[in-house]
Amino acid sequence: MSSNKLNVEGIMLFEQPFARVPYENYRKVFRTSQKNIEKELGAVQNTAKELASKESPEADVDSTAKAIDGMIARVEGLKRKLADMQESAGKPTLNVMRERLQHLAAMEDLESASIPEFTRWADVRLDRWLVDWSLRNGKEKTARMIAAEKGIEKLVDIELFSDIRRIEDALNRKSCTEALAWCSENKAALRKLKNTLEFDLRLQEYIELGRAGKTEEAMAYSKKHLLPWQETHYRQIVQAAALLCCPPTTTCGPYKRLYDPGRWSMLIQSFRLAIYHLSTLPTEPLLHLAMYAGLASLRLPACYNHETKNVDCPICNPDLGELAKEVPFSHHVNSTIVCRMTGKIMDADNMPMALPNGQVYSKELFDEMAARNDGYIFDPRNPADRYEYNQLRKVFIS
Repeated sequence: MSSNKLNVEGIMLFEQPFARVPYENYRKVFRTSQKNIEKELGAVQNTAKELASKESPEADVDSTAKAIDGMIARVEGLKRKLADMQESAGKPTLNVMRERLQHLAAMEDLESASIPEFTRWADVRLDRWLVDWSLRNGKEKTARMIAAEKGIEKLVDIELFSDIRRIEDALNRKSCTEALAWCSENKAALRKLKNTLEFDLRLQEYIELGRAGKTEEAMAYSKKHLLPWQETHYRQIVQAAALLCCPPTTTCGPYKRLYDPGRWSMLIQSFRLAIYHLSTLPTEPLLHLAMYAGLASLRLPACYNHETKNVDCPICNPDLGELAKEVPFSHHVNSTIVCRMTGKIMDADNMPMALPNGQVYSKELFDEMAARNDGYIFDPRNPADRYEYNQLRKVFIS
């Protein structure tokens, strides 16, 4: 049982984005609610102060009553707005958080990786990873189909990736409007990360005005949207100003790079990295990360030697072995010796035994072989080499 004990901490390393994404979504709902409260209650307080500062409010009963009615209307409007926000965004996000935390809690209560309950939990995790991979590779219909079929809609981030896809499609159409709206919604978080995506988008819109020959509009745009960044992007702003003197066909290196259409692909990549960072998502699909970890823990030089391949080793499979070439070899402080014929561990109860020709296999294999062959054994890789059982020698690893 101890060898199959769950490594909860290791599993949780992969589950951080799973729990953080709805949490970050709810933080956005909270911040929006907070802004609305500050705005409306601030106006109510200002009106109340004005009324309190009047020397004789009873002298103008109509205006005083009108001001109080306005305050009541603001508070009632705020109440409706907050209720609608809670119903449309807050409550669904809380339900997602609750569902995900219950899913993780179910795994923490399991004691072994060999029980059926963990197998079912791991199957759901694999379904989640397949949906994540599909979404990252633009296969939204496939992702929705898997999520609906497996009943895991609340355990995957389809809406988030749908939003990412929508903004990336707009950038592919050479439109920065959607991406800039996203930057505006997340301005504080991007500033905290010192992310320059908004400036890059503004610069690209300026470049497109220059490409279209709209010099006056480009200058006005620069004054409004680029100059506020001069403390951190002064050199780029100066270079952008000189861009208007060069046609799109220029061969001058710095300005040719600014006019390069490939900048749109760089913007898509920058946006993707920014939203992944803000949503605490890894840049690689979770399925890839899990495979990298598994392949790296199993990969050994022996996996690529035909003489030492193990029938039960996944890396010894030609396809997985080719994939595993991208990861480092595993590092084991204490090695585990496995019989290449039976696939079983060789230890004190199943000792490694050496044939006279130097080949080593497990004692269990030779016991079974001797029982079938009247006390004679042979090398499984070269059956012509037959020996008596007493010719075997024990092998000790120091």
